[in-house]
Order: sequence, then C-alpha cells, then structure tokens
Amino acid sequence: MFNNDLFSDVKFVVGGGPNGQSESKEAIPAHKFVLSISSPVFEAMFYGELAETREKIELPDCEYESLLELFRYIYSDEVILSGSNVMGVLYLAKKYMVPSLADECTKYLQEHLDPSNVFSILPSAQKYEEKNLQERCWKVIDKQTEEAVKSDGFATIERSLLEAVVIRDTLSIKEVDLLKAVNVWATNECERQGLTTDGEIKRRILGESIVKGIRFPVMKEVEFATVVIDSRILTPEEVSTFFKYFNCVLNSPLEFSESVRSGFSDDDISRCCRFLSIRKGCWGYGGEADVIDFTVDKDIMLHGLCLFGSETSNYSVNLTISEIGFNPDYLPHTLVSKTRRFSSKLLQPANYYGFEILFDSTITCTKNIKYEIRAFISGPMSWVGSGGVSTVVCSGVTFTFTDNADAGNGTSTRSGQFPEILFSLLP
Repeated sequence: MFNNDLFSDVKFVVGGGPNGQSESKEAIPAHKFVLSISSPVFEAMFYGELAETREKIELPDCEYESLLELFRYIYSDEVILSGSNVMGVLYLAKKYMVPSLADECTKYLQEHLDPSNVFSILPSAQKYEEKNLQERCWKVIDKQTEEAVKSDGFATIERSLLEAVVIRDTLSIKEVDLLKAVNVWATNECERQGLTTDGEIKRRILGESIVKGIRFPVMKEVEFATVVIDSRILTPEEVSTFFKYFNCVLNSPLEFSESVRSGFSDDDISRCCRFLSIRKGCWGYGGEADVIDFTVDKDIMLHGLCLFGSETSNYSVNLTISEIGFNPDYLPHTLVSKTRRFSSKLLQPANYYGFEILFDSTITCTKNIKYEIRAFISGPMSWVGSGGVSTVVCSGVTFTFTDNADAGNGTSTRSGQFPEILFSLLP
C-alpha cells in the first residue's frame, strides 16, 4: 500500500518532486487509517474534532524525499536515510511524533558524524533536544576542533553557538587558528547583513563575550602581530596592552584568559594532588627556585600543572620540566619551558587560590624515568601545601616524589608549591 493509489483516501502535496526539482509539486498518496495508527498527530488530523476532510493536503514545510521516507517507515518499519534527507526526516519524525523514527535518524547522524558536518548537525540536535547527539557533536568539536572550524558549516552558525564554542575550555586548537575562524565568521556575517567589514563593526557583531573569550595572551607575539592586528578586532589600546604583556612590562591584570585550552574534556584529565592540607598566604618568593622531582610507574601524557597563588593576585613564572634520569652521567634535557604572567583564581575541586599552567602540547613521561619540575616565581605571598606524601596513586598511576637539592625556595615532598599535576594515561 506504500506510495500506492490503491484504496488511498488522501494525498499530500509537497515540493521537490521525485527528481529533486524544488520548483515542482508532487502528490504522495496515503491512507488515513495507516497514518493514524502510527502517529497521534495524524490521528488528530483525520479523526479529531476538527478532522481534515480535503483529499489533497499541502505541506509547505517539507520536501518530497523526506515525507516519502516518513511514510515508508510508517508503512513498512523501514527507512532509507541519506545525508540529503536525514534532517528533513528527523524534523517530520518530531513533528508527527514518531519517536522510533527519530531514534533511527539520530543513530544515522551519530554514525556519520565528522568534523566536516558537525556544525550542520549540532543546531538540529539542540533544536530537537537530542542530548546524546549533542554530546557526540561536542566531543567531535573538542577532539577535532581545527578541522571543524574550517568546515563550511562553521561560517554560517548562529552567534549563540559561536559564543558557546569560543568560551569552551576543552577545544584542541591553536588560539591563533581559532581567531582566524572567528574572523572569517564575522566577515561573512558583515557581508550577509550588507555591512562594511571593518574591525569596529566585526567587533560589534561578535560582542564582547566572544572577543574576551579568545585567549590572545597564549599566542606567540609574532602570531599576534601578523594575524590579530590585521583582523582589527582589538582596539589600539588593547593592542598596546598586549605588546606590553608579551614583553613583560605590563603591571595591570589582563581581561583575557592566560591559560592554554586543555584540549581534553574533564573526564580525560586526571589530577594528581600531592598535599593533604592547604594553608592561606604564608609562602613567599625571594628569587630562589621551587623544585620537586617525580617518577611514574606507567607511561603518561603530561598536560600541565597547578601552582598556588592568592586571591586577586598576579604572578610571573618561569617554569621548566626536564628529564633528568637516575644515572649521574645522564644528560638532562628540557621537555618544556614556559615563561608568562598568570592571574590567580579559585581552583576547583580542590578549592584553593592558584592558576593552571597548561602546555602548548602534551609531554610524554616514561615510567621509571626521573623528571624535574622547576619554577622561578615572583609575586605576593601565596597559599601553600602541607602534609605532602612521597607516594600518590591517582587513576591507577603511582607518582613518587623526591626532594631536589636545588630547591632554594623550600619546596619539598612535605610542603611548598606544585599542588597538582594534570595528566592522562597513554592510549
């Protein structure tokens, strides 16, 4: 009986036609009773108090291919989905309250989800409140951010979704590349509205929440000079402030985040906490280094560290992590070096004031090799850890901490700096 005039008592007129000609109209025959036993909406339409009596019903909100698949599913419990019809079928499944078909559509979308289409799928997942599909979309965006923001779909997303992306901490993308994508979006939006694409208008369209969500401080100075300035999104005063920041002559706090995006969701990163208790503002800095050594019993990826600070304070930090081994003849070599000014804030879930130092790329730490964490810190008195232990087991990894003779500022296994190590297991 599917798509058959035999015993048909209603026809639905839609655009698109069987050959995909959008200007043409095509009628699909159907049977009121069959539709009604599968959809409460059709039941109300044909057998309710205001029952539809016309033999032909026009549906301007759908196309031939999508409606045909809705009917195919109602008649046969089968559906032929494709990239061109799945969104339309999902819309009709929701409209006519056929939840099992909606499930088939979301399953198809999840199986075919990738960075090239994620920004085309996510808005529909949000509109139809498909929670699982939304989560899958955000995972793709987090893990493959660079590819996703270069897709055609990103340039046409709503501003609200753009803001949700920009403020997200778990993106895995260089900040300068994110700025480039945001600038393309703003340029396209100016052209769509028929506006001049100058910096002031782009900033007005973006809004302060998006501009302040871009982490300009983590860019390299050359990236800032060659990309950010040309975008003209920042004011001359802000540009001047950033050049002072890059050259370590800025005395006032920045209004932009200074932390590198983690590139991993909270579930992916484990936090090794090495202190049993924390005390307020009693740890000072006099130019000597805070140093601690550690080993692990499994290979891990090191994402960053947490350092103590104090409320509403700023600290200048010169941090290095080196592989030093156990053999006296072993030649130590630096794995990462980071020099920057950081703003202290309340860190959760440990509930202390400090700041995260996230690395531009992860460091592989090999089991049974000794590593050294060394930091020269300048700033006001900070919080401090106490009751430290030499061995900590976290997420199945055993961290063993040992004192370093060069720790001139007093950090040790028992007390001092470096409250948390951010890591994940090697896959």
